[in-house]
Amino acid sequence: NTKTMTYLHFFLFIAEHLCPKSRPKRDLLNEFDKHTTNMVRPTTDGDVKILFDMFLEKYPRTYSSSSDEYNERFEIFKTNYQVVQHLNEIERGTAVYGITKFMDMSEEEYHRTLAPGFTRPLVPIQTLNSAELDTTNIPDSMDWRKHGAVTEVKNQGSCGSCWAFSTTGNVEGQWFLKHKKLISLSEQELVDCDTLDSGCGGGLPSNAYKSIEKLGGLEPEKDYPYVGEGEKCAIKQSDFKVFVNNSVALPKDEVKLAAWLAQNGPISIGINANLMQFYWGGISHPWKIFCNPKSLDHGVLIVGYGTGGWFILLLKNGTPFWIIKNSWGPDWGEEVYY
Repeated sequence: NTKTMTYLHFFLFIAEHLCPKSRPKRDLLNEFDKHTTNMVRPTTDGDVKILFDMFLEKYPRTYSSSSDEYNERFEIFKTNYQVVQHLNEIERGTAVYGITKFMDMSEEEYHRTLAPGFTRPLVPIQTLNSAELDTTNIPDSMDWRKHGAVTEVKNQGSCGSCWAFSTTGNVEGQWFLKHKKLISLSEQELVDCDTLDSGCGGGLPSNAYKSIEKLGGLEPEKDYPYVGEGEKCAIKQSDFKVFVNNSVALPKDEVKLAAWLAQNGPISIGINANLMQFYWGGISHPWKIFCNPKSLDHGVLIVGYGTGGWFILLLKNGTPFWIIKNSWGPDWGEEVYY
C-alpha cells in the first residue's frame, strides 16, 4: 500500500538570493541579519573580535571569555571569516556565505559533527532496481512544499544521522502522495533500530529502506521522539503508522531526476557538504574542487526545482536550481533550505 521509495547518490545545490555588496563597517550588527545580502569586511582583529563577541551573544557557548578555549575559538572564527570572504569572491552562482552558528568550528570538527561520512565501511546491502521514467511534459518548476508533502525542517544536532532524516523525509512525502496525510516520522527509530547502518556514525538511505521493511514500519515522531544519540531500540509495532515495501535507484541525469521528482515526490540524495558550513542563501555553484562527488558525506532531501525566481531580472534566462531540505534546524540556510 505504499509508493516506491527513492534514493540516489548525487550532489546538487539550490535557492535564490542576490550577490554581496560592500557596506560601511558601522553596520557590523547587520552581519547577523540572515536576510541581508551585504557582507562586512573588517580590516582589523578588533573588528573581527567585535563580530565574534556578537556571534557568542546570538549563539551562546559554554566557554567563558577568560578561558583558553575562547581564544582558540576566536582563532578558528578569524580563519573561517577569511574563508567566508574568499568563498564570496570566487562563487560562480548567486550564493552568499556568511557567519553561521558553525562559525567557531574547525573544518575537521564540522565534518566530524555534522557530515561525518561513515565511521565504518558501508555498502548498499541490496542492489536497487532502476526506476522507470517518463521525461515528457516536465513542468518548468515544482515545489512539493506548496503541495503539503514536506514536514518542517528538523535538527539532527551533533549526531551524524543525516541519512535517517533524508530517509524519513522521502518516506513522509511518498506516504502523503499515496494517502493524502502528512506524518512526521521517527528518525530516532532508525538511529536506534537500523542494524544495517551506524546510527550517529553514518548510514545509507538504501540500507535504511531495507531496515524499515525488516522492522515492519516507522513510528511517528511524536511516539518515538528524536534525542540526538543512539539508544536501545524501543520500537512498538502497534505504533507503526507508515510502511515501506520497495525502493529504486535514479539516474544522475538531471532532466530524468526532475521528471521523477515532478511525478513522484521528494527524493533522498547524498551530497558533499563542504560549503554548507557558511551558507546563507542563493544558488550555490562552487568550483568543482569544493564539491567532489566522490566525497559524499551528507544526506538531504530534494523537494523541488526551478529555473529562476525573483532574481530572474539579474540573470539572463534564469539559473536552474534544486531546492534541498537540510536537517540543521530552523536557524540555518535560506529560510532553512539549501
